Amino acid sequence: MKISRRHFLKANGATLTLPFLHSLAWAADTPSKAAKPSKKLVIMYVPNGLVRRCFFPGEEEGELPGFIGGFNADKVKSQRRILNEPGIYPLELTSTMEPLGKHTKDVTLVTGLDRTFKNGQDVHAQGASCYLTSLSPVQAAEQGIRHPNGRSLDQVIGDQVGHSTVFNTLEISCNGFKAGKESIYFNNISWYGPDKIAPSIRDPKKLYDRLFLRNSYRQHVTDVTDLVLADAKSLSRKLGREDQRTMSEFMEMIRNIETRIKKMEKMLADVDIEVPKNEVLPRGEYIRLQADLMLLAFQMGMTNICTFMVGPERWDATLMYEGVFDKPVQHHNMTHNQKGNGYKELQKIDIFHMQQYAYIIKRMKEIKESDGSTMLDNSLVTYGAGLGDGATHQYFDLPLIVAGRAQGQIKQGRFVKCKSGTLNSNMWLTIAQLMGLEIDSFADSNGVISDLWTDA
Repeated sequence: MKISRRHFLKANGATLTLPFLHSLAWAADTPSKAAKPSKKLVIMYVPNGLVRRCFFPGEEEGELPGFIGGFNADKVKSQRRILNEPGIYPLELTSTMEPLGKHTKDVTLVTGLDRTFKNGQDVHAQGASCYLTSLSPVQAAEQGIRHPNGRSLDQVIGDQVGHSTVFNTLEISCNGFKAGKESIYFNNISWYGPDKIAPSIRDPKKLYDRLFLRNSYRQHVTDVTDLVLADAKSLSRKLGREDQRTMSEFMEMIRNIETRIKKMEKMLADVDIEVPKNEVLPRGEYIRLQADLMLLAFQMGMTNICTFMVGPERWDATLMYEGVFDKPVQHHNMTHNQKGNGYKELQKIDIFHMQQYAYIIKRMKEIKESDGSTMLDNSLVTYGAGLGDGATHQYFDLPLIVAGRAQGQIKQGRFVKCKSGTLNSNMWLTIAQLMGLEIDSFADSNGVISDLWTDA
C-alpha cells in the first residue's frame, strides 16, 4: 500500500496526523530531497504589563511607579521615558529574563516600541484588543471602523500562508475561568475584523478534541492513543530507525497529554465546591499543557500560525501560581502596589511567565523537522505585553522578545534598541515580511525593524 508523506492514522472517527517521516518521503514528488519545513509563528501575550525596572536593561534601580489609572496612560511618557540610544548591543539578561539563561543564543530583546493610544477606552481593554491590530484612531476614522478594532496580524498572515494547513490560524488562551468577568476586549488579541472575535480555545480537552477528532465531542472515543496505537505500531515496522524514534516520541507525547488532561480533570472534580474551581488549577501545568498541544498542532501540520494568550487583562481573579505562592493571588491588583517590596512579589509572576516562555523555546529546540533542523530554527516566537508597565498603564516602551531564526533570516543573541517612539506596528510589519508576506504596511506602520534581519 502506498503511504502518503503526510500520513493519517484513523480509528472509529479519531484522526491523527503524523509528523514528517523520512521513510515515507519516497511518496513525495522529489523523494531525494527532504521537504523544506514550513515557517511557524507564535505570538505569546502576557497580561497586565510587567515590572519594567526588572525587565529593561539598566533600570534595576529605577524609580518605583505609583498607580496612574483612568485614561491617563499617555500622560506619564514625558516623565518616565528613558530615551534609547538606537543600535545593536550584546544581550545581557536582566533578573526577569534569567529563565532564558540556556537560550541566550536563540532570543533577541527589542526595546523602544510604542503603540498609538486613544482616550475613551479602558487601558487594559485597549492593551489586549489593540495588541495585534495597532489601528490608529485616524486610520479607524478614515476607514469608518470603530477604534481600536481591525484585522489582527495573525489573521492577516494566516490569510496568505495558512491555506496549506487544516487551520489558517489557531487561537489559544490560558484563561481557565468559564464565567466572563470582563468584556471580550480584555480577553482577546485575535480578530477577524471589527468586533469579529477569533475565539480562543481555553479548555485543553476541547483543544485536544479539535486537533484529533472530526467532531468536537467524544461520544464513542475514550482514548485516541489506544485507538491508533495498533495502526501506529504497524506503520512503525515500515520505518527506518530514526523515524521509529520520532514516531515513538510523538506517540509518547500524545499519551503524556492524555494523562495530564485526566489529572487536571480529577483535580477540578475533587476540589471543594465552595472554592471557584478554576482557582486551584496550577498555572504552570495548565500553560505547559496548552503549549504542548500547540506544538503537536505544528508537528502534525494542522496550523503554522498561533496566538497564545497567557492570561486576560485586568480580571480580578485569584490564580494559583504553583511553586511561587502558597495560595492563589490576584495578578492585576499586585501591579497597582509596587511600592516598597511590592514589586518583588509582582516580579515573581513575571519570572514565572518567563519560565513558561523558556519551556516553549526548549521544546521547540528538541523537535526535529523534515530536513534535520529544529522547529525553533523554522519559527518566530514573540513574547510581549500590551502595556509597558502595569502600574502606569503606559503604551510606550512595550516589552518584546523574539525567539527563533525564521530559517536563517534573523541573527539572535542580541539586544536591539529601536529609536524611542518606534511604532509597535513596525515590528508586526517586520514579522509579516519574515513570514513571507509581500506587504509594505500594516496598520499605522511607517517602516520595518531592519536590525532584526541577519544581513542588517
